[in-house]
Amino acid sequence: MNKGELVDAVAEKASVTKKQADAVLTAALETIVEAVSSGDKVTLVGFGSFESRERKAREGRNPKTGDKMEIPATKVPAFSAGKLFREKVSPGDE
Repeated sequence: MNKGELVDAVAEKASVTKKQADAVLTAALETIVEAVSSGDKVTLVGFGSFESRERKAREGRNPKTGDKMEIPATKVPAFSAGKLFREKVSPGDE
C-alpha cells in the first residue's frame, strides 16, 4: 500500500474527502518526523513507538577494495510495534 492508497482508505473509513485525509495524514507524518528528529519519542498506544536511536561507531570494510574503514556514530529513526499491532499481524505468537 502506498501513500495514495492509504489516503483513499483513511478517507473512506473516516467519511472525509481524500483532500482532507491527505492533509491530516501529511500533517501527522510531518509532526512525527519533527518530534523524532528533535529527540522526542512518539508513542501511539496499540500501534507503536517512533524514536531515534544511537548507532555506535564501528569498523567496516569497503566492499570494492576490502580495505578496513571507520563507520562513524550516527542517529537512526526506529519504530517498535505495540503489543496489539504485533498480535494482529501474528496472532499465533504468544
